[in-house]
Amino acid sequence: MKKNLASATVGDRQKKAKSRQGKKLFFWVLPFIILCFLFSYFPLHGWIYAFFDYKPPLPLSKCEFVGLQWFQTLFANKTQMEQLMQVMKNTFAMSLLGIATSILPIGFAIFLNEIKCKWFKNLVQTLTTLPNFISWVLVYSVAFSLFSNSGMVNTMLQHMGVITDPLKFLDSDSHTWLWMILWNTWKGLGWGSIMYLASIAGVDTELYEAARVDGANRFQLMRNITLPALMPTFFVLLMLSIANFLNNGMDQYFVFQNSFNKAHIQVLDLYVYNIGMTGNSLSLATAISMLKSLVSVTLLVIVNFVSKKTRGESII
Repeated sequence: MKKNLASATVGDRQKKAKSRQGKKLFFWVLPFIILCFLFSYFPLHGWIYAFFDYKPPLPLSKCEFVGLQWFQTLFANKTQMEQLMQVMKNTFAMSLLGIATSILPIGFAIFLNEIKCKWFKNLVQTLTTLPNFISWVLVYSVAFSLFSNSGMVNTMLQHMGVITDPLKFLDSDSHTWLWMILWNTWKGLGWGSIMYLASIAGVDTELYEAARVDGANRFQLMRNITLPALMPTFFVLLMLSIANFLNNGMDQYFVFQNSFNKAHIQVLDLYVYNIGMTGNSLSLATAISMLKSLVSVTLLVIVNFVSKKTRGESII
């Protein structure tokens, strides 16, 4: 009887301790939950503008309620539909190129990990990570200094007698997608490899030692140990990328857009901005943004379902 009472008392104490620990952890996480709500969910009340003919600076109460008119306009207006299809084509192209180049940080992380000289390894990692913290405005400034008609590249080629007229790198619509993915890769390669470097650091060193004893060389170690260890991280990031297929961001395309390349550089986020801010149609821009959010959520659910069926693990 005394043993049962003692075990019950110990069990109650453990439950109370776990409860206190759970409450403590909850209060640690609470500020992040509040920030997530304020910046991700609270702004969704702005979707109401999609159901009004909003004319700034009038208050919403003095604007006409139009219901689903803006949603119908997207599919009823032939010109609008053709423009939207081109924008979706650009968005899909940039997203697919981003997914195709998502393997580059893996290779970079693997080869960077193989550098034995510590100071050189740190130098390379620092130099390749720094561009991530440079704003796209400064990146465009660098691109303009290098590739404009009077930039360094054209000036050097003309002085060498290679060309007579400046090459139009920026004032042209040729290979726009390729240029954008190259700039994006340059900016994000080092930053994207950080997570893979952390995964490599967690690999059991005994696996490498056992493989070396069996006569494996460095490339065999990379192929048979390091690369398989990075695959779970890669697949999670890949599924998140697919779920965010329509979210290309706007900053890069906004600073690089001009009248020459607008047809192929205008992705969905930039299209929403141009309609809302320069086209003076905030209601239509809100309607397009709503549809984009709904499609993104649908993709996330589908990817989560596929992940659960194929890998036995879900991402949400």
